[in-house]
Amino acid sequence: MTSQTNPVLLDGKTLAAKIRGELKDRSIKLQKEKGKRPVLATILVGADPASATYVKMKGKACESCEMDSKKVELPDTTTTEQLLAVIDELNADDTIDGILLQHPVPSQIDERLCFDRILPEKDVDGVTTVGFGRISFGLPAYASCTPAGIMRLLAEYNIPLQGKRAVVVGRSAILGRPLAALLLEANATVTVCHSRTTNLPDVVREGDLVFACVGKPNFIKGDWLKEGVVLVDAGYNEGNVGDADYESCYPKSSFITPVPGGVGPMTIAMLLSHTVAEAERKVSAR
Repeated sequence: MTSQTNPVLLDGKTLAAKIRGELKDRSIKLQKEKGKRPVLATILVGADPASATYVKMKGKACESCEMDSKKVELPDTTTTEQLLAVIDELNADDTIDGILLQHPVPSQIDERLCFDRILPEKDVDGVTTVGFGRISFGLPAYASCTPAGIMRLLAEYNIPLQGKRAVVVGRSAILGRPLAALLLEANATVTVCHSRTTNLPDVVREGDLVFACVGKPNFIKGDWLKEGVVLVDAGYNEGNVGDADYESCYPKSSFITPVPGGVGPMTIAMLLSHTVAEAERKVSAR
């Protein structure tokens, strides 16, 4: 890939709006033809302001796509057993197409146990170990929404992956690891870096595509990158700052995601997309 004076901005905000328009049409069609309205259930445990804001955003996004959202709000004293019982109820409710358990939950709750209680077919947020295992084996499942959104964004701009060197910086369970699995399935050669990686800048410099998934503001520097790199910044930190130092990385890139407006909008778009897809699948299976 050759470097450009002005890299192409990977505009997730515009693409997400396009996807939402398509989802609205699909949802309306589903209601007219099958009498089914897609429903996403969101579970919020406690009163964390950021989590409450995210859940509210997801509810409004559902409305914009002619979908319903069922909000379940639980006190911060909720136990693991109580949360599991709520998830069981939603699993058994045939009107619910997708379940989202907002992260993080209070410390007394076994979060992984609760995530894995969600039925795989209702795991539209891509958080279960079963879903991750299926993705890793190239089998059908709903991938974690941010990695899924990144892949959709790359596809929209026709960025080739086959045979390319992809470097993922970060190995979290819902971002770095599933993203690496999706890139591997797309026939990229994938390196996953983490806190124990030695000579990190040299490793990053090998990437035709670099994915910043580390959760540290301005962590990746421009002199770590090869000329013409595709840089995808999945970070979002205080002050609208990503995980890559945008100012120094911009001149090195052929494609780059802005922060905000790059990866972020794609995450919710994929959550809605998975929910509509599950509603369609459920109706067609009857």
